[in-house]
Formats: sequence, structure tokens, C-alpha cells
Amino acid sequence: DFTKVDIRTGTIIEVNDFPKAKKPAHQLTIDFGKLGIKKSSAQITKLYSKEDLLNKQITAVVNFKPKQIANFVSECLVLGIENDKGEVTLLKSATKTINGTTVN
Repeated sequence: DFTKVDIRTGTIIEVNDFPKAKKPAHQLTIDFGKLGIKKSSAQITKLYSKEDLLNKQITAVVNFKPKQIANFVSECLVLGIENDKGEVTLLKSATKTINGTTVN
């Protein structure tokens, strides 16, 4: 079943506040290269400012169904690891990759 999950690298090209989210979150616009541009809501405000996120390369699941969150549609799931303080650290490649590269 794991092979059904499409995980790709992408670069965040726009970051906005998300005041209507129940928990503090950012609205992200992510460039996945040939796959296109997708939007995501991410609860990563504890460790990442909007400035920290802009142009940051991340990994995300890109083939889940879009999810309505308040007045926003999240089209992909940005991946991260939550620590014991509830802070999420983003997963990323150790080196820069081409946007849209599949994670194997």
C-alpha cells in the first residue's frame, strides 16, 4: 500500500497567514515542477516564520483527495515530524532536488 502514496519534493513559492484555521497554520503555495502548483495548509507556525518558509524545499504527499479547511482547499499534505513539544519539523531532502522528484 505504501507504493500507492505519491511523495514528491517541491519548493514553497508563497506563504500566507491562515487566521480562519482552528490551530495556528500557514497557507502554502508549492511548486512541484511538471506536476504543477499545489496549495497546502500546514500547522508549522511554532518553528517556521513565513520568511523561513519562502523558497524552502519540502516533501509532500500529492495524491490525497483535496481537503476543505475553513475557507481554504488543501491539495497536498506537507510532511513533518512532531516532537514532544508539539513542534513540527519539516521533512526535506539532504540536497536540493528537481521539484516534483518522487521519493522512493
